[in-house]
Amino acid sequence: MRKVDPIKHEEKRQQILDAAGRCFARDGFQGASISDICAEAKISPGHLYHYFASKEAIVAAMVEGGLEAASERFSQIVDSPDVLAAFASEVQQTKARHDRSGRMLLLDLLAEAERNPVLAKVVQEHSRDVRRLLAEFIRKGQAREQIDASLDPELTAAILMSVFDGLKTLSIRDPKIDKKKGTQMLTTLITRFLTPPHAAR
Repeated sequence: MRKVDPIKHEEKRQQILDAAGRCFARDGFQGASISDICAEAKISPGHLYHYFASKEAIVAAMVEGGLEAASERFSQIVDSPDVLAAFASEVQQTKARHDRSGRMLLLDLLAEAERNPVLAKVVQEHSRDVRRLLAEFIRKGQAREQIDASLDPELTAAILMSVFDGLKTLSIRDPKIDKKKGTQMLTTLITRFLTPPHAAR
């Protein structure tokens, strides 16, 4: 039996994920077919199915990769001397990294999850994981007296997620919105929301 080279296997897997991301961003989840993804990745359908069983499995892998990266960044944030400043900086950097196609892809997947139970499960599990990361960050910030101790960590995490998701629709509602100023106002909103009352005074 031929041994699988784990490095080459992961490289090919990532190549498929990158190709799928481009297809989803260009054509949407529904519009991008397995054939399209294979053509973009320059592989055969049989080869793709060796790595992923479906488009939903591809999305799940994309989400998992994003969550791992987010977990690493949150570990760095909570180790910072000023957790709020580090969090605000991360928000700004994240907004800069995500272009319009990425925002449109997220909104497309959220809409698709309404009618696709498999994708809905992926989205819901990812939301729970992100909320867990945010809530843990809030708890650690509260323990260090850098985040308002009166805030409920779980509910605060859910509200922050809603704010982040809502901001992604700004460019759709008004393409002329100044994105840089919007991001600056977002960080101001978050900082004022999380700062302990004694620190704010």
